Amino acid sequence: MKAMCSLVSAAVMAAGLVIHAQAPAPAPPRNRSRLEMPYTQFTLPNGLHVILHEDHTVPLLTVNVWYHVGSAREKPGRTGFAHLFEHLMFMGSGHVKYGLFDGLLEAAGGTNNASTGADRTNYYIDVPSNALDLALFLESDRMGWLLDAMSPDTVNAQRDVVKNERRESYENAPYGMTSIEIAKMLYPEGHPYRWPTIGYMEDLTAASYDDVVEFFKRYYQPSNATLVVAGDIQTAAARAAVEKWFSDVKPGSGLVPPIDYTRPLLTTVQKKTIQDRVQLPRLYIDWITPSHFEPGDAELDVVSLLLAGGKNSRLYKRLVFDLQIAQDVSAAQASQSLNSQFEIVVTARPPSDGTTVAATIDKIRGIVDEELQKLQSSPPDAHELERAVNQIEASFYGRMERVEGFGGVGDQLNAYYFDAGNPDYFNEDLGRYRVLSPTDVQAAAAHFLPLGRRVELTVEPVK
Repeated sequence: MKAMCSLVSAAVMAAGLVIHAQAPAPAPPRNRSRLEMPYTQFTLPNGLHVILHEDHTVPLLTVNVWYHVGSAREKPGRTGFAHLFEHLMFMGSGHVKYGLFDGLLEAAGGTNNASTGADRTNYYIDVPSNALDLALFLESDRMGWLLDAMSPDTVNAQRDVVKNERRESYENAPYGMTSIEIAKMLYPEGHPYRWPTIGYMEDLTAASYDDVVEFFKRYYQPSNATLVVAGDIQTAAARAAVEKWFSDVKPGSGLVPPIDYTRPLLTTVQKKTIQDRVQLPRLYIDWITPSHFEPGDAELDVVSLLLAGGKNSRLYKRLVFDLQIAQDVSAAQASQSLNSQFEIVVTARPPSDGTTVAATIDKIRGIVDEELQKLQSSPPDAHELERAVNQIEASFYGRMERVEGFGGVGDQLNAYYFDAGNPDYFNEDLGRYRVLSPTDVQAAAAHFLPLGRRVELTVEPVK
């Protein structure tokens, strides 16, 4: 899930180098009111930070918890713990037997889910507004009393489930191993983004029960989590309910220190070809790019839309529509805390004239480079930029229309607090796109997407 980022100044700078091109004449401001999302926040004595947002649009609320730990907190040789814990959190706790968590929620008309990323693990419970106490009870019990119900047998069972998930989603899925191969090419040994969130098979096998308990005690503590309650609530009553259910959760060992890691640096083009049981060849091109809040992040979101954001985008038009040598094309700026990753993916069509796979991929790569060079040497026109920003705004407002689930307002309040330290970062987030000029986008493409420093992975069908 892509978290929101911050306001980027008009001058884009990185590594001490000004990459902002000649300043254009300012565009006339559009009449837009400031976005505001009212909230109340406080911190319990045990360190749990709480954010409350009242919205009576529908009789629904969400209880959304972010633990500030993901796969980047794992150690080499012990990968996959963060994702394993996502599974263990649904296996029962001190006062909630296995199976009762989902049963109680379903009886109340509620739903729940969770996800694990490199930087965080998040959980949500969506229920009718009359079931606030139930949701808080369930969430607090697994925060404070998970270990009371966890056993070596539980860990072993979920370890096998995660292994099967890896087989299904990676090893036996079409193109499933590409993200793992690309990460190994992008990041040096020991970098926390080098290993996959799902973990390595040998690490999952080697993990002991004591290893898992240590991970929980270190990272699943109140001071390393944020709780959002958003929706049809009365703020004062919701605060009292939170204090009732979470105040007796014991504090942890203290603040978690920042991650110490080697900064990734690409100096050449790294190429690799793998074979897979797929029908069509595919080309992946990746760069290391600025993290959340850093200059260039918002610009690269726009670049991704200019290149592959719909049928009128540059790469789609040339590769899929005009030349008809590609089945599909996508581009994305995957923003993360330590650094981000910009990726272009092109799936080739079957060659019809006897052309080899290698020749087809070379032709696709050449066209991708041509379009990158055009964008790097000449800014997009105002209409093209406006279309991209409009796409971003439409998606942004779409997420604001609901409080529940992944990407809803409750989840966004948590994401903004995690990334910016300010739950109400909606206006600043959208504003960073609105202030961009065509030359901002051109400069970011030129600086952060060099043709001579990147990773290229080709997937060929098994012969």
